[in-house]
Amino acid sequence: MKYLHTMVRVTDVDASLKFYSEGLGLEEVGRTENEKGRYTLIFLAPPGQPDAQVELTYNWDPEVYTGGRNFGHLAYEVADIYATCKHLQDMGVTINRPPRDGRMAFVRSPDNVSIELLQAGPALAPAEPWLSMPNTGVW
Repeated sequence: MKYLHTMVRVTDVDASLKFYSEGLGLEEVGRTENEKGRYTLIFLAPPGQPDAQVELTYNWDPEVYTGGRNFGHLAYEVADIYATCKHLQDMGVTINRPPRDGRMAFVRSPDNVSIELLQAGPALAPAEPWLSMPNTGVW
């Protein structure tokens, strides 16, 4: 397993970049604009530490974040997303967002922290039982 990033939802990109970049000294290492999903992802990391990223997620439609919703998730890259999800499922963990696409899944920790699992390398071929499994709860 490899740590990828921590995601935090932000309501003001400029104020957030000022804090994280100017205040904390993090550098922008990537950015994605998604018009269809109506969001921007900005990846920041400390100088010389590109593997210690924070993802700032800005949703274009205004939203008030309550109950810790501004903290999004921890993300980990795994060697085999199906095997990892099966292992967690066997432990009694609910797969909130199954890896229907062979690439991404979400589960929650015992403390209700959302954990994103991402397939290392290319997505695996879609396979059952994941392909037909519905989402459960929220992530």
